Amino acid sequence: MPEDHELIPLPDVAELLGISIIKVHQLLKDGQLVVTTDDQGRRVLPRVFVAGGTVLKALPSVITLLRDGGYSDAEIIDWMLRPDDSLPGTPARALAENRGTEIKRRAQAAAF
Repeated sequence: MPEDHELIPLPDVAELLGISIIKVHQLLKDGQLVVTTDDQGRRVLPRVFVAGGTVLKALPSVITLLRDGGYSDAEIIDWMLRPDDSLPGTPARALAENRGTEIKRRAQAAAF
């Protein structure tokens, strides 16, 4: 499984970000991150969203754009991890490579 697609549980997110689990829950509540559930029922998110020790720079904006367009959190994660030959790679990878403007434009187009 590519790093983009590795799903990690919230305690691992807290550890990667160097914050408490309570602060991770606040990031979720504030729309800075989105989660899905794994086959064990745990709340998880893609490692790439926090791999650098911070939340990907443009991720909260992309989440807002897609939510405003009616996407569920699971659909947002799916959209972020879906390979796109025109990028190349995934939107999540493009954000990790600091190509947020392009991904926000695509999220806006996808949401409307």
